[in-house]
Amino acid sequence: MKIKDLVILIGIIGIVLMMVIPIPTPLLDVLLIINISAAIMILLIGMNTQNALEFSIFPAILLITTLFRLALSVSTTRSILANADGGKVIDTFGAFVAGGQIAIGFVVFLILVVVQFIVITKGSERVAEVAARFTLDAMPGKQMSIDADLNAGLINEQQARDRRQKIEREADFYGAMDGASKFVKGDAIASIIILIINLLGGFVIGMAIHGMPFGEALSKYSILTIGDGLVSQIPALLISTSAGLMVTRAASEGNLAYDLTTQVFRYPKLLYIVAGTISMLGIFTPIGPMATLPFAALLVFAGWKMSGALTKRQQEEEQMEEEQQIEEVRSPESVISLLQVDPIEFEFGYGLIPLADTQQGGDLLDRIIMIRRQCALELGLVVPVIRIRDNIQLKPNEYVIKIKGNTVARGDLLLNHYLAMSPGFDDDAIVGIETSEPAFGLPALWIDENMKERAELSGYTVVDPPSVVATHLTEVIKKHAHELLGRQEAKALVENLKESYPALVDELIPSILSIGDIQKVLVKLLREKISIRDMVTIFETLADHGPYTKDADVLTEYVRQALSRQITHQFSSGADPLRVITVGPTLEKKIAESVQQSEQGSYLALDPVSSQQIYQRLNEQVNKQIQSGQQPIVLASPTIRMYLRQIVERMMQDIPVLSYSELEPNVEVQSVGVVNL
Repeated sequence: MKIKDLVILIGIIGIVLMMVIPIPTPLLDVLLIINISAAIMILLIGMNTQNALEFSIFPAILLITTLFRLALSVSTTRSILANADGGKVIDTFGAFVAGGQIAIGFVVFLILVVVQFIVITKGSERVAEVAARFTLDAMPGKQMSIDADLNAGLINEQQARDRRQKIEREADFYGAMDGASKFVKGDAIASIIILIINLLGGFVIGMAIHGMPFGEALSKYSILTIGDGLVSQIPALLISTSAGLMVTRAASEGNLAYDLTTQVFRYPKLLYIVAGTISMLGIFTPIGPMATLPFAALLVFAGWKMSGALTKRQQEEEQMEEEQQIEEVRSPESVISLLQVDPIEFEFGYGLIPLADTQQGGDLLDRIIMIRRQCALELGLVVPVIRIRDNIQLKPNEYVIKIKGNTVARGDLLLNHYLAMSPGFDDDAIVGIETSEPAFGLPALWIDENMKERAELSGYTVVDPPSVVATHLTEVIKKHAHELLGRQEAKALVENLKESYPALVDELIPSILSIGDIQKVLVKLLREKISIRDMVTIFETLADHGPYTKDADVLTEYVRQALSRQITHQFSSGADPLRVITVGPTLEKKIAESVQQSEQGSYLALDPVSSQQIYQRLNEQVNKQIQSGQQPIVLASPTIRMYLRQIVERMMQDIPVLSYSELEPNVEVQSVGVVNL
């Protein structure tokens, strides 16, 4: 055992022995001074802590000091009753504080007890109880927040462990304070009882044992009792105040003095209002200006000095911030920040600033939130944060959409107009500025407010500029969703699934497939606009077929077949038959014969002439479908579907290619064209 541990152990045992062993009055004086000093020290520590956990030992100290104070009360009571002497400290407090008036001493003591028992102790007890309850209730939410930050890569394992430990310590601290506050409350009650015992017992013992007259016994023991009570209650009041300070400290940036100077005196202009109120109180009431005007002048002077100090501090902060920015630009590490590429960027000219400015009625930020929700529901993808900024290099009404720093789409808007798209026949009465709808390239007109109602009556589809941008941005995200899903994003999806299906994830990763293998399959699904929201089915399929093959193309085909109900519902309306373009036997045979096997997997080795013929035949059937107003869908056998898709996506990326195994048996399929060589 270390020396300091032994000293503390002996000190605790000594406190207990004080209750049964008589203590000489000189030593009693020293112990009383130690008690007062400890109370002052605890109060100062409580004022200088920034948060409660910096003084987490306080509940234990509160118990020890309460026990020490009660032991002193027992020792002083024994000395007062046995020897009619409490030492110099008690005599001084009894005679000096009471000012020679016993009644005044009793009143002062009772006031201290009432303040401690009813005001400070009661309030501290309630705050500690509520804080403990709220801290325990908030623990699950805080734990989830830590897990979310850890999964997102914002913090590491050590930081997450430290945060969890801090939450547990907060709960333990406020729970301990809730119980420790009961000791202070009991100490106040015990002080009153000890006062009565000292007073009544002193009268009886002074007259019966020491032979004092009634007046002398009353005077002697009253002073000693009051002194003992004051010596006990002043440290108790200081420690109770410390307990109140500890449990009432909320989020702060410094100690109590710093918070007072930076928060309470943050508004110097309010001191002028207070000074004016005090001045009026002295002028219009019998108090008199002599009592109020000096203090009002002091408040005005303080407000003036604080205003100057506040202005100076703001200037210093601005200058320091500018110097810091200049220093960051000069430092070699500042180049690293330039390497960061935002996944999605939306840039616009200065004429479109009202779209994003909420003060001018812009709701683009709210629409982007809805776009991210829509993509999560339709694609099962968590879209990264979209960076929005203005770009003076663009035309005033122009905007561009970038994916990983590269422009993938652009458009023009007229804020005071509406985009009107024709229903198929044009109305000559509808006039406007000819343009193209940016998302789908349809011919449209920019019309003004006066033409809007007439266009709607004529069957035109009329949308406002924010809706045009939202539609365009949504389509761009869907088209490039596979580019937004990297290994880090795939890991986040896996961690989210693991919370509900830990056995499934543990079986698949990493013993069967790695995060990279799963990411490849998910990317291939998103490339063909297949939702990955049903992660359970996807992982179940990968767990079944992953032990036999690591080929991402083959695994994707297995997953697509497992998602047959979803794919059928995506492309079939239900009531009407599914109209498709089928692959003829000659084309199917040609593709099957062109498949080559290698160590890395299978690939399609088709000569350019055959590829061009396939594209021409397929293009003819697709154009027929488009002209009839139908969505072109190509249907092939499961063995060649992925190879046919490789041919189609080079020139007709938006044409879906399905296999027979991806359609439910109950769906009605109607062939509207056949592609043969």
